[in-house]
Amino acid sequence: MTKSSDENKPFLEPQRDGAEQEILDEDLKPKPPPKLAPRGIRTFTVCRQSDETGVSGEGVVIEGVLLGTGHCIIHWLYPPPRGGLAIFDSLEDFLKVHVKPHPSNRTIITFEDGEQQLH
Repeated sequence: MTKSSDENKPFLEPQRDGAEQEILDEDLKPKPPPKLAPRGIRTFTVCRQSDETGVSGEGVVIEGVLLGTGHCIIHWLYPPPRGGLAIFDSLEDFLKVHVKPHPSNRTIITFEDGEQQLH
């Protein structure tokens, strides 16, 4: 990288094709972190085709959301009338606790866009 003779002019960085790309001093300054967390919510349901523990039952037993941050919030639909809530750092953390230890449940996770995960 070479600096132009004028201290206020930007750096020019040679490119492979021989052209030069301007790098402004502003581009080189560290940027503050964003003030907001990532946005976006993706909803899903959890359906158990079997219930090896006999606790939550069969069929759709959970409704959940994935947040843009990757956090996973689940709403157990059992016990009625309110069920229960749980928050996980990720969908994978939820799966490790409530799905993967019970392969005989043949769990189906269905997202609002139709994507399905079979466990």
